[in-house]
Amino acid sequence: MCPWKGQSNSILAAVSLNNSGKITLANANPLYTDFTVSCSEDIAIDRDNPKWYYYFLCGVKGIKENFGIANLAGMSCVVEGTIPPSSGLSSSSALVCCAGLVTMEANQKSLSKVALAEICAKSERYIGTEGGGMDQSISFLAERGTAKLIEFQPLRATDVKLPDGAVFVISNCCVEMNKAASAHFNIRVVECRIATKMLAQARGLDSGRMLKLVQVQTELKASLQEMLALVDEALHPEPYSREEICKALGITPEQFSTELLSANTQQETHFKLHQRARHVYGEAARVLQFKSVCDSEPAESVQRLGDLMNQSHASCRDLYECSCPELDQLVDICLKSGSVGSRLTGAGWGGCAVSMVPDEKVESFLQAVSKAYYRPDPRRAEMEKQSLFVSKPGGGAAIFIEE
Repeated sequence: MCPWKGQSNSILAAVSLNNSGKITLANANPLYTDFTVSCSEDIAIDRDNPKWYYYFLCGVKGIKENFGIANLAGMSCVVEGTIPPSSGLSSSSALVCCAGLVTMEANQKSLSKVALAEICAKSERYIGTEGGGMDQSISFLAERGTAKLIEFQPLRATDVKLPDGAVFVISNCCVEMNKAASAHFNIRVVECRIATKMLAQARGLDSGRMLKLVQVQTELKASLQEMLALVDEALHPEPYSREEICKALGITPEQFSTELLSANTQQETHFKLHQRARHVYGEAARVLQFKSVCDSEPAESVQRLGDLMNQSHASCRDLYECSCPELDQLVDICLKSGSVGSRLTGAGWGGCAVSMVPDEKVESFLQAVSKAYYRPDPRRAEMEKQSLFVSKPGGGAAIFIEE
C-alpha cells in the first residue's frame, strides 16, 4: 500500500489534565454532542451506535488495556478536524490515533510509532470494523514530502518518492459511508477470510490457522502472479453458499458462524470468493508496480502511474464491488477533465476519489470537475470548498505541549 497523509487535512485535540476522575470530550463542530466517561470504569463502546466519541474512546481504551491502567488521568478534550467525515480519508482512524496518542502522553507512557499504530489498529475493532491497519500506520509513520509503502508482519514503512510533473487531487462524491454503521466493509473481510481458507485447503495447507490471503502466499513462497493463477484454478466465479463452504472446509454450520463470520455479517448466505481474492492479490501487485515506477523514474512515469490507478478503480468497482454510482460518475468526470488516473480511496461505497493530474492541467481540472459534478447539485455545490482540493504528503501525528 502506498498511502500518504495529506497536509491540509487533520484532526486536532486540545487537552488539559485534571483530577476530576473523568474524561470529558467535546467537539468544535456543534453538530456533534459532548460525552463524559469515568477514568476508573471499563470503557464501553456501543457498536450499534457509532458516534464520533466512541471512535475517540476506542483509542483511549486501547492504551488503557495495553498498559493495564486502572485509573486513567482525567482529561478535558476539545476535538476539531478538517477531514470530511465518512469520506474515505481516514477520519475515523485519525480520531482513534489522536485519542491513543494523547491518552499515552497524559498517562506518562511511551511507545514507538510502530507499536502505537498497531495498538490503534486493534483498538478501532472495538467499534466493530475489522480493518487491517493501513490508516493507523500512515497516521503515525507519515513524513512530509513522501508517500510510504506500508507492509505488515512486521509493520514497516518505506519511502516512495512521487514523480515530479503531477499532483494528486482529492474529490468527494458527497456520499457518506460510516464503516461501522453498515456490514459492507466486514462482509469483504469475511469473504477474504473464507477465500484464504479455501486456497489453503486447495494446496494442502493447514487452513485452520490462516486468516489472511497474504498468509497463503507466504506459506507457499509464491509470487503474486502465481497466487492469481491459483485463485483462477481453485475458486469458481459463482458465489459460494454456506453449505458449499462448510463441505469444502469440513466444518459445521455452527463453526462457520462463530469462526468465520463477524457479529454484523451473520445474515449473509452467499460469498464471492474468486472476485475478492483476485482483487486483493491484483491490488498488491499494482502497489509494487507503482513503487517500481516511482523508483525507476521513467520518462512516462506519470502516465504509467495513472494507468495503475485506473486499473485499481476498475478492480474496486468490478471485483471488490466497493464503489457506488456517484463515485463511478465522479471518477469518469475526473478522467474526462484531465486526470491521467483516478480511483476511489478509503473503504469505498461513498467518500472520495483521488486523481493524478499533470501540473499544467490542475486549474482547468478543478474548474471542469466543479462545473460537471458539484455545481449542478445544490448539496454538492454547498460542500465543494471542503470536497475538492490538491493534496500533498504531510507529516504524521505529533504532540505540541504548552508549558
